[in-house]
Amino acid sequence: MTPYVGRPVKRTEDPRLIRGLGRYVDDLRFADLLHVSIVRSPHANGRLGPIDASAARQAPGVVEVATVADLDAAAVGDVPCGAVLPGMRKPAHRPLARGRVRFAGEPIAAVVATSREAARDAQDLISVEIEAADPIVDPEKALAGGAPLVHPELETNHAFDWTLKSGDVDAAFRSADRVVSQKLVHQRLVPVSIETRGAVAQYDAGEERLTLWTSTQIPHLVRTMLAGTLGLPENRVRVVAPEVGGGFGGKLNFYAEEILVAFLALRLAPRPVKWIETRREHFAGTIHGRGQVGTVEIGFKRDGRILAIRYHSIQDLGAYPQLLGPAIPTLTGLMVPGPYKVEALDVKVTGVYTNQMSTDAYRGAGRPEAIYQLERVLDIAARDLEMDPIELRRRNLPTKEEFPFKTAAGLTYDSGDYQRALDRALEIARIDELRAEQKRLRAQGRLLGIGISTYVEICGLGPSAAVPAGGWESATVRVEPSGKVTVLTGSSPHGQGEETSFAQIAADVLGVPLENVSVRHGDTAEVQYGIGTFGSRNMAVGGPALLKALERVRDKMKRLAGHLLGAAEVGFAEGKFSAAGKTLSFAEVAGAAHRAANIPEDFEPGLSASASFEPKNFTFPSGTHVCVVEVDRDTGDVRILRYVAVDDCGKVINPLLVEGQIQGGIAQAIGQALYEEAVYDEAGQLVTGELMDYAIPRASQCPRFETDRVETPSPVNPLGAKGVGEAGTIGATPAVANAVIDALAPFGVRHVDLPLKPEKLWRLMQQGGRP
Repeated sequence: MTPYVGRPVKRTEDPRLIRGLGRYVDDLRFADLLHVSIVRSPHANGRLGPIDASAARQAPGVVEVATVADLDAAAVGDVPCGAVLPGMRKPAHRPLARGRVRFAGEPIAAVVATSREAARDAQDLISVEIEAADPIVDPEKALAGGAPLVHPELETNHAFDWTLKSGDVDAAFRSADRVVSQKLVHQRLVPVSIETRGAVAQYDAGEERLTLWTSTQIPHLVRTMLAGTLGLPENRVRVVAPEVGGGFGGKLNFYAEEILVAFLALRLAPRPVKWIETRREHFAGTIHGRGQVGTVEIGFKRDGRILAIRYHSIQDLGAYPQLLGPAIPTLTGLMVPGPYKVEALDVKVTGVYTNQMSTDAYRGAGRPEAIYQLERVLDIAARDLEMDPIELRRRNLPTKEEFPFKTAAGLTYDSGDYQRALDRALEIARIDELRAEQKRLRAQGRLLGIGISTYVEICGLGPSAAVPAGGWESATVRVEPSGKVTVLTGSSPHGQGEETSFAQIAADVLGVPLENVSVRHGDTAEVQYGIGTFGSRNMAVGGPALLKALERVRDKMKRLAGHLLGAAEVGFAEGKFSAAGKTLSFAEVAGAAHRAANIPEDFEPGLSASASFEPKNFTFPSGTHVCVVEVDRDTGDVRILRYVAVDDCGKVINPLLVEGQIQGGIAQAIGQALYEEAVYDEAGQLVTGELMDYAIPRASQCPRFETDRVETPSPVNPLGAKGVGEAGTIGATPAVANAVIDALAPFGVRHVDLPLKPEKLWRLMQQGGRP
């Protein structure tokens, strides 16, 4: 039988989604359902005065209006931050504003009514007094003396400093023949998931159990935090993640609204309570990504060899530190050397509070920032050194013989063949032909640009000592009496395809047809504790846990088969146990284990096993991306002509899933490079607060992606997997940016901050004049 692992199997979860049979939070229907609408601050900063909800309470259909006073009376806790850095100044973060409002969109009160429309109408009847104050939205200005304070009780907007140093940086820079420096801005991004956030909660007084259905990537962690926030026993709280509808890090969090809905369900039991985020609320109240500004300084020898890197950046945390927000820029710091050999490193990250929505993990979470800034400066340096940008990269890449490779940041890259990925990408792109075509078209006045990026990322997040929530993962395998197999995984996939790829692994290990395997996840009452889905960890951490559980079940079945066949040694292949010319099918052994009429001594009836896996290191996917663009001289419009991606995600379980993740990641990177930007004005108002003002890439703006792979299995886990969920986003942003800026080389353009919108490029060309 051909193994399932390695085959491009179509996703088994897709039929229900394509046919409209998936269940999202908003699809949940209950009798006597109540609906929540949230009153949000129209101001970015100010003192919060009295809240008059008397008229709203008398409105048709209104059942309850809650303010922070109600939360305080019930001793409801703060919205937690799980990544508080040493020495960090951390403010209180109430689920509803108390005393002050600190960003436009901060929740102030919650209205509960018998319909969504009634709740929304009553919301307008609540009178809120706010003594508006000047906000601060520029993270650099927030550090200046006299700047408005986001949290006056902290007496500063400075949240933390995080540093990382290695080698003799000063000596390295003194010996450098060329020092290249560039300030770079990573604009704020909005996750823009297809399905916005949502939550439904219900309290069963008879069972003394609170159930929360929520659109989340981390159901078990939400359960733990929700129980702690509400003061409930954790074993009396159930959290269910139905279809999530896109996460990208935006749902790797624990939000005020989840606390509110659960609190209201306790208060209004037994009636269930539901809140569904509007698209405008999503822009204003779901975490934003990126939000870094920093300066990269690199010292080079004349031959292009990198000696040292200084990176000093400011991370805009927004008004509050969300669950993992402070940790995100530390990932940037760890990945500053990228895939290159660097002798010395000096990193300083400063966290700053501003009157804006919080920033946190967004696809790539700190690593796109590191690779973008490094790859941009390398292109600038190649021009200054009069070197081919490809050759500059090649001279600084480690060879495959140097792995495992220790970096200047103290990490150990597990495996890789960076040179081969680079060569393969150039081969597919036909780089010499491209450059000849570029020269020919430039002679005609057309602006063709070629951009390249070589990247490495940190994935498979674990071990636990390095991850705030824990870095392990769990799995349970249960073989039913009929021989059907149920897999319960603590990972909680939401589009990555593990219902398929985990079934492929199970089918191979147990020798059963793929359709006989069911993969379950996302329900804390059904699935053993798990950490969740983020940092491309499902296959690299959850997969090995599943493999261990599968092997335990298979070994138990072999023992029983040996007993039934009267043999000490039993062979197992293609779902059959054999010894001395006799065979037993998988289903026969499964049935015997459950009937338990003839089992070995000390053999426990039934067939199930649980296992956990904690890696001893991260995994480090890598690759090379090449982008070709043309910029329109008259409009500044950018058209992507070709895109080549060669990635190394370790052992590939399902090539079709890998292709989908790479393509989706590249599309989101194109969004950051060319279109997307969350913009607040000086009054702290989000002026890109809906899809009319916030551009995301359309299918017509994405080319046909040409993809290929280099496969160097990771030694960190028994599957050899590294993860691929964020690779496209990390490799593509600098490749697209480098291509666009290369196209503008005839105008003397050295650097342009993202996003590279047509108007911005057009103005640059007008200022530079036509060559």
